[in-house]
Amino acid sequence: MTSLWPRIEPLLAKVAKPARYIGGELGAQTPVDDPGRVAWLLVYPDTYEIGLPNQGLQILYEILNERADSRAERAYAPWTDMEAEMRGAGVPLYSLEGGRPASEFDVIAFNLSAELTYTNVLNLLDLGGLPVRSADRHGLHPLVVAGGHCAFNPEPLADFVDAFVLGDGEEVVGEVSALLASHKAGGGEREELLLELARIPGVYVPALYEAVFEDGRLGGVAPRSSHTPSVVEKRVVADLGQWPYPKQQLVPLVEVVHDRLNVEVFRGCTRGCRFCQAGMITRPVRERPSAQVDAMVRGGLERTGYDEVALTSLSSADFSGIDATVAGIINDPECSGQVSVSLPSLRVDAFTVGLATEIQKVRRTGLTFAPEGGTWRMRQVINKLISEGDLYAAVDGAFAQGWRRVKLYFLIGLPTETDEDVQGIVTLARNCVELGRRHHRGASVTASVGGFVPKPQTPFQWFGQNTTEELRRKVGVLKDAARGVRGLNLRWHDPEATTVEGIVSRGDRRVGAVIEHVWRAGGTFQEWSEHFDLALWSEALAAAGLTLEDTVFRHRREDEVLPWDHLSAGLHRDFLWQDFQEALSGHGLEDCRWTPCYDCGACTGLGVEHVVASAVPPAGGSQGTGQDLARAGAVPVRLLVGASAGAAAATAGAAAAAGAEPAP
Repeated sequence: MTSLWPRIEPLLAKVAKPARYIGGELGAQTPVDDPGRVAWLLVYPDTYEIGLPNQGLQILYEILNERADSRAERAYAPWTDMEAEMRGAGVPLYSLEGGRPASEFDVIAFNLSAELTYTNVLNLLDLGGLPVRSADRHGLHPLVVAGGHCAFNPEPLADFVDAFVLGDGEEVVGEVSALLASHKAGGGEREELLLELARIPGVYVPALYEAVFEDGRLGGVAPRSSHTPSVVEKRVVADLGQWPYPKQQLVPLVEVVHDRLNVEVFRGCTRGCRFCQAGMITRPVRERPSAQVDAMVRGGLERTGYDEVALTSLSSADFSGIDATVAGIINDPECSGQVSVSLPSLRVDAFTVGLATEIQKVRRTGLTFAPEGGTWRMRQVINKLISEGDLYAAVDGAFAQGWRRVKLYFLIGLPTETDEDVQGIVTLARNCVELGRRHHRGASVTASVGGFVPKPQTPFQWFGQNTTEELRRKVGVLKDAARGVRGLNLRWHDPEATTVEGIVSRGDRRVGAVIEHVWRAGGTFQEWSEHFDLALWSEALAAAGLTLEDTVFRHRREDEVLPWDHLSAGLHRDFLWQDFQEALSGHGLEDCRWTPCYDCGACTGLGVEHVVASAVPPAGGSQGTGQDLARAGAVPVRLLVGASAGAAAATAGAAAAAGAEPAP
C-alpha cells in the first residue's frame, strides 16, 4: 500500500485548517492492509466541515469496515489552497486514514447530497488521476459509484459515474462489495462487472442504457439489453432496528456543521409536503425502536464527550416516543443535567409546551420552524397543513419558555404563488416578533427565504421553475414589506444559485456537458457564494445548445418523458400527477399515518408494516401528531403494506367502533 504522507506533510504548513487533511479522529478506522479485500474510498464532494457529519457516509464506512471482504477509507474535497498545493507538488487525492492515492482503490464512492457539488465530483476524479468520463476508464481504474438523494435523477452525471445506488445503502453496499470481491478474485472484464452490477436491485448503470432525443427533447431512456431492467427500483431497509449505525460516530478535529452527536430516530416521512423530495423518496416511515435510540444516545455521549444530541429525521417530533426520549436524555442522572437536545426538522404543529419545557432545561438550542408558505392558501397548495394558529401557538410557547430568537423558513416561487402569498411571509414573521416582545424586549425573528426548485420524484416535478428575474422581483417584494419592522431579520438565497440548482437537478444527459464545461472553466465549489458564477453556467448552456427556458423554466406535460422516468422511488407516476392537480386546486391531504392509504405506491411489495393511528384529534389542531394521538389514548393499528385503501378505511373504522375517532 502506497502512503503519500511524506509528500503531504510539507504541504500542511502552507494551508488554512491543516487538520482537515490528516484524519485520526475518534471513531476513525485503522486500514487493514489486505490486498484480498475490496478497497473503498468514500468521498464527500465538499469540504471536511460539510462532509464529515454526513450520516450516510459514516454508516457505510462502518458497515464496510465490519465486513471480511472489504475495507473503507475517506476523502473530502480539499479547499482551493490545499488543492493548489497538491497539484503543484503532484500529490493526488488521497485517503485520510492511510494517505493512499485514490487510484489505488477498487471503488471510489461519492455521496450526492447537493447538486451544486457536481463540478467537485469531476474535479476530485481528475485530482485522483482518473479520466473524468467513464467511457475513458478501463479495467485498471477504480469503479466510480454514487448514491444519496440526488441519485434519483443521476442523468446529469451519467457520463462520469459507472453506477448509481438508489435508496437505502445499508444492505446493497454489502451486495456490491461481495460482487466486487468475486470479480477481483476472478479477474473478469470491466464490461462484465457492469452487467453484473446492473442485476443487483437498486443499482443503475448508465452505460447500459441509451438516452434517445427527438426534436431536441428527451424521447426516453431504455436499456440496451434485455438482461437489464427497464425500470430500476430503489432499495429500502425494512427494519431500521437491524442497522444501529453509526456505532462509532466520528468526532472531528476542527469545527464542523452539526458538531454534535446525531442519532437517527426514524427514516421516511408521510406528511406529504409536495415540494419535499426527501419526504417522497424515503417513504415509507420506519421508526427505530425507542430502546435502541436510548442506547445509541447514551453510548454515543459516553464515547464522544458531546454535550448535545440531535434526534434526526425529516420530522423529529413525529417520532412516537419523542416525549419520553427527550425527557430520558435531559433527566438522565449520568448526564448530570449537562446534555442538551435539539430536534432538527421540527414541525410547528408537533411542538408542544411540554417538549419545549424539557428541551430548555439544559440549554436553549437553536429553534427553527418551517411554515414554508406565507398564507394558508399557499400552504394548502404545497400540503404543509399548518395554520396561523399552529405557528403562533408554537412561537408564543417558545418565547414563553425563554427563547429570545426564533428562525422561520419559507419558500418563494411555489406553484400558483401570488404577491399576496409572498407578502404573507412578512406578515407571519412580524406577528411572531410581536408575540416574542410580549415576553422579551429584545426578541427577534429571522425569516430565511429560499427559492423553490421543483425536484424529481415529487408532485411538482412537472412545474416550471420561476425565472431568476421573477425570484429577484419577489425578494424585492419581501424587502419592501419588511422595511421598518424592528426585530425582523430577513435573509434570502441567491436566485441565481437557485436557477443553477434547477439546471442540474432536472436535467437530462445533455447537462453532463454543461457540468464538464463549468468544471474545465474553473467552476468548483459552486455551493459557496464566493465561488459561484452564473456566467460560467450560461456559457456552458449555450455551448451545449441548451437554454434556461427549456431546461428549467417551462412547465412539463403530463405525458412528457422525464429524465428520471426509468428510475423508481416507489411512487406511482399517476399518484404524483394527481397530487399535482390537487395542489393546483388548493386541496391538502392529511398524513396517511392517521388516515386511510392514498395508494402512493411506496409501501407496495416492500414487506414493511405501516403504522396507522386513530384517536380524538388534539384540541384546536387541524391534524393529529404522533404525541397528540398517544396522549389522547390512541389505538395504534398495524397496517400491513400493500393493503388497499378500502382495507385501511375498514381498519380505521374498526378503531372508531372501539371508541376512538379517526383524526380528520
